[in-house]
Amino acid sequence: MADLTIMGAGVFGLSLALVCAERGARVHVIEKRHIGAGSSGGLVGALAPHVPENWNAKKAFQFEALRMAEGFWARAATLSGIDPGYARLGRVQPVSEDALALARTRAGNAAELWEGFAKWQVLRAQDAPGLPIVSPSGWVIHDTLSARLHPRRAGTALAGAVQALGGKISFGDAQDGDGLTVWATGYEGLHDLSAVLGRPIGSGVKGQSILLRHASPDAAQIFADGLHIVPHADGTVAIGSTSERDFTDPGSVDAQCDTLVARARAVCPVLQDAPVIEAWAGVRPRAKSRAPLLGPWPGRDRHFVFNGGFKIGFAMAPVLAGCMADLVLEGRDTIPEGFGFGAV
Repeated sequence: MADLTIMGAGVFGLSLALVCAERGARVHVIEKRHIGAGSSGGLVGALAPHVPENWNAKKAFQFEALRMAEGFWARAATLSGIDPGYARLGRVQPVSEDALALARTRAGNAAELWEGFAKWQVLRAQDAPGLPIVSPSGWVIHDTLSARLHPRRAGTALAGAVQALGGKISFGDAQDGDGLTVWATGYEGLHDLSAVLGRPIGSGVKGQSILLRHASPDAAQIFADGLHIVPHADGTVAIGSTSERDFTDPGSVDAQCDTLVARARAVCPVLQDAPVIEAWAGVRPRAKSRAPLLGPWPGRDRHFVFNGGFKIGFAMAPVLAGCMADLVLEGRDTIPEGFGFGAV
């Protein structure tokens, strides 16, 4: 049995801990604050695919991640007894008149590229599932591949699953030992890595989001002009997010949250009177290449990096955790091209 220390209890660190514990490793997760202290403790939880065109290895890899997500989160729920809020309920997007032809072409692409697992279709807005939305063209795109997850419950479920398999989770400063160590320490870790290596590896992008009280637990999520509207099973709807490269206070919220709410209510009028129950801000780790960053820590034996989830961390974590487990526990490199240090 391998002894493995994982620094960081966000979705990357905890997903890796679960996969490695399932493979028989003795796992110790060390988190300096609390479960999901970084961007993994947010509100939105949208797991959505790339558009089905210009297919490449990265898009195929993400498709595989979305396909395996249900089984992964079901295992976490079974082991922990905690519901992570996963449900593949699809997504609805308003589409403009100018984009209708392209949307229909993509429907044909999805029929082939998604291998019959899910659909991409163009519907009249009144025929779309879920919450009624405003579409100036009267048409929407509906895909059945998108899923939702409750970020905080997901983190708690992962932690419980790791502990159920005998893993240890502790809180405090990092412990620099001689064993196998994986650093999944978010945007602060990317800053530290950049300083150590003497070149820019990545940075943080702040996001603000809002939680409304409105019960539509079985509704599809909505994506409109960059805005996510995600109904959760607990009677809330999450709205997000801003994308801020320049910021001084990682955890502060401001008037941009009011703008998010106004935009959501314009797209989805049934939310007009839904009260705001929380505003949240956090910083997402963005590698220089924009893709997640996985691999051995350059020049540091038995140390590895698992970081850079940015906007797709929850969607990609299950499959990427498998790749990291292959590398750390078995010495097999199954990391997709473009996800390693060569890309940054």
